[in-house]
Order: sequence, then structure tokens, then C-alpha cells
Amino acid sequence: MSTVLFDTPEDGIGVVTLNRPDRLNAITPEWIDDMHRTLDAVEADDALRVVVLTGAGRGFCAGYDLKASAEVLDSARGNAVAQGMRGQERLAAIVTRLHRLAPPVIAAVNGPAAGGGLALVLAADLRLAAASANFHVANARIGLSAGECGISWLFPRLVGLARCYELMLTGRPFDAAEAERIGLVSRVVADEALMADALALARAIAANSPFGVRMTKQVVTHGLTIADLETAIQMENRTQVLCAMTGDVDEAMRAFREKRPARFQAS
Repeated sequence: MSTVLFDTPEDGIGVVTLNRPDRLNAITPEWIDDMHRTLDAVEADDALRVVVLTGAGRGFCAGYDLKASAEVLDSARGNAVAQGMRGQERLAAIVTRLHRLAPPVIAAVNGPAAGGGLALVLAADLRLAAASANFHVANARIGLSAGECGISWLFPRLVGLARCYELMLTGRPFDAAEAERIGLVSRVVADEALMADALALARAIAANSPFGVRMTKQVVTHGLTIADLETAIQMENRTQVLCAMTGDVDEAMRAFREKRPARFQAS
């Protein structure tokens, strides 16, 4: 069975499920290959409006499986550095691809999210946490850099530099309540309600203009690297005019007058 599952339970909504529940969905070379194949399928599905990412069983993703890591290093022998770099780059590319997906990504965090698993949470656009969720950047405690898979870029932008430094340099775990307090997740929900709430959020997004949602994600994502307000506004102006020319605004107005859901066409 694949270590990553992908299905579309409702029109426009995809669910990616990390599927190594016996190991808290920890990362292995097979998992990395399966995740890339899953992202290929997501990218090829033009009907998708939102993607929900979650874990099977009682964990989201516990980071790299240390047993698998030892096996990889042992098999590499004298070529360990070069092979390790290739493997690290292939793993990190998953975070980049996830972050750049056209449809918004909702991380529904159930249980532990550590190391590379936390990077997946950070790469999502929205984050909901089950009450039992917990988070961990432990690399500095085991002789590695806590900055991996985009964590050093994404984490401070979500929680602020001071909190990011404290959590990365100490390597201490933190729970869902703290994650909500520092702004890492937008909401903490009961464990049993996590997927229902994530799907409700996905439906609320999918009900909007697909093109408008895509442009909103694009302008906010690129805004993180824009150097000044004027350049950001120029990009917003371009995006606003593009959206206005699709006809979706006219359809939204008609739907409002006719008291019915809008039927958006642009994607």
C-alpha cells in the first residue's frame, strides 16, 4: 500500500493522507517518492479548488524515520555526503512544491508534527490542529541544524523571529494551545472534529471564485518577498484587473440579486 494516499471526497476538494500510521507517518525514501507522485497527481487535477493534508492514525508526521535514515547512510558507504545531499534536496523539494500549489492547502494536524513533518505544516496556507496535536523542532538537540525543508524561512514569518529562535534553538516541544496562541495554527478543535472542520473550511474556500482564490494566494505568497509597498500594490492592481475581466464579478452580482449560489466559470 502507498505511504501517501490521495482522494477527492467532494467536487473540487482533494485530501492527501500520509499513510504510515504504525510509525506516526514518519518519512522514508519510499514516502518521499510517494509524496512526489501524489503532488504530480494534485498538480495535474485542474478541478481541484482546495487540498487538505493530514495523517493517518494518531500522528501527522513525526519527521524522518531514524531507522530508515540509518539504513540509507549505511548503504551509501563512502558516498554518504553526496547521496545524503541528493536525498535532502529531494525531501525539501516536497515542501517547495506543496507551498507553490495553485489551490490553497489546509493542514489538518492530528498528533505529532516534528522535523520534516512540521515543515509540511508550515508549507500549508491554513492550519487547523486537533487538541492532541503537538509540534517539535528537535534537530539542534541531536547535532543537526533545526533549519531544514524551508523551516528557517517559513517559521519566523508565521510566528515571529523571537518565538522562532526560542523554539528552534531549545528544541522544546509545544502543544496545540501554544501553537494557536503564537499564530502557527488558526484554530484548535476537538480531535474527533478535525477532519469535519477542515472539510468545512475547504468547502467555504471552494465556494468562491476559483480564479479569485488562486490570485489571492499568488499575490499573498509573492508579497512575502516583495521589497516595498509600491511594488506590492502594482502586483495587486494587475491581479485585481485580471480578476475583474473574467466575468466572475458579474456572475456574483447576478447571484446576489437572484438569491442563489454563484456559478463561477474562470479557473
